[in-house]
This record gives sequence, C-alpha cells and structure tokens, in this order.
Amino acid sequence: MGRDLPSAPPTLDAVRARIDQIDGELLRLIDERASLATAVAEAKRAAGDGDRFGLRPGREAQVMRRLLGRERQAATPALIVRIWRELIGDSLSRQGPFNVAVWGGRAEAQTLEAARQRFGVAPPVTMVSKPEDALAGARQRGGVGVLALTPDSSWWGRLLAEPNIQVFATLPCLAQWGPTRALAVAAVPVEPTGADQTLWVTDAPDSVEVIVGALSRDGVAAAPMLQSGGLTLFSLAGFYQKNDERLARAPGRLSGVIGAAPEPFDV
Repeated sequence: MGRDLPSAPPTLDAVRARIDQIDGELLRLIDERASLATAVAEAKRAAGDGDRFGLRPGREAQVMRRLLGRERQAATPALIVRIWRELIGDSLSRQGPFNVAVWGGRAEAQTLEAARQRFGVAPPVTMVSKPEDALAGARQRGGVGVLALTPDSSWWGRLLAEPNIQVFATLPCLAQWGPTRALAVAAVPVEPTGADQTLWVTDAPDSVEVIVGALSRDGVAAAPMLQSGGLTLFSLAGFYQKNDERLARAPGRLSGVIGAAPEPFDV
C-alpha cells in the first residue's frame, strides 16, 4: 500500500487571500456589532434606564471569561482582551456620556496605558493633577476615575466616606501585563462574577502579618496591596459585602470595603 504524501503547504498568495477574506468578514461583523449599540440605548430608554451609565463590569467580566474559555488555535488572552475591550468601550461611548479621568502620580505614562488597555480609545481621557479631581470625575454621569496606587497617596481611603463611587476594576486586567498599578472607580453597581477580589481598607496599627492572621482565623484570605497615610489597603480573595460580620471583627477602628473587582483573566 502506498503512503499518503504530505500535502503541500499553502502558497503565500493563498494565505494572503484568506487573510483578506477574513478581514472582510471581520469588518462586516464589527460594523454590525457597533450598530447594535444604538439598539441597546433605545431599549434602555424604553425601559426607563436611558439616564443610567451603561458600564456593567460584572457582565463584561463574564463576557471576557466566556470568550477566553472557548477553544482557539493561536489567539492569545492578550489579543482577545485588547480587541473586546475596544469593542466594549466603543459600544459604551455610543450609548451615552463616557469619560475617563486619570491620575497617575509619578507614573502618569503607565497609568494612562493601563486606562487605555481597560477602556479602549473611544472615551475621551483627561489627565488630572490631583486624585481629588479623578474622584470628582467619577461622580459625574458616565464618569470613570483611574487612579494610580503609589506609596505617597492614600486616596483610596477616602472611598470609605463615599456614598456612591467604588472600585470596580484593578488595572491591568491580565497578570501577564504586570502587577496591579491602578484602580478604576465609578458610580456603578459592583456584583460578584465568580472569581473576584474585594478591596478592603483598615487603619489598624498592627503589622500586616497580624492583620492577615486575624482575618485568616475568620476564614478571610487577605494580601496587602499598599500602605500609606496610616492606612493599609488589602485584597481579599472572594466577594464580600460591606456589612460582612467577619470584616466587622477585623482589626481597626476605621475600616471597610471600598469595592470589588474581577481577578485577572489569565490567572
């Protein structure tokens, strides 16, 4: 019996022709998806939600995880996240006001890059000189604040007294892009997504090890993120409500949850 001969590899012209065909298909689908943003806005207005900011971080996380969980040949998590972040950001910008205020401290370029990775190029971005200005931007309709985590500012402690805005994302959203270097805040609902981290602040004077130990004895896994101004910011594994009794028993006179965010998608 003769053996099957290996098939000849495709020619460069054939590969380029297929790429051109795929590009055409992608453009058609992207254009259709973009047009659906108008339909979404109309449906929200009909339901009486036309004045609400369309950002829904919980749904976005579920969309990203579903896409990343699908079988694929070569598309990396970074490629998928960048493409869909752009699509989602463009859709939000078509539904109503959408603005991003960025405070980067001594890391302006890195914080701006993280903001663009998370929200795409569609929303206008304003660089501000003070964290208070970024928080003020987040209080506006359609406003998001992106603020750097730096040891010379404990801006995140102010969220303990904020009735409306809270952390909904850590940036960057992929571990391969580096450690968390900024937080995103807005007046949006924060919901559990199945793989979350809760941001918790305390003024406890104890060492980090003592605080982590006290939380651990109550079944709470905690990791310190930053210390500044007599406050310590922790990441708690899982989704915790602000009135959770375990956190009420934790060290510190002034402490509380300031938001929650999905875990990095590539962890």
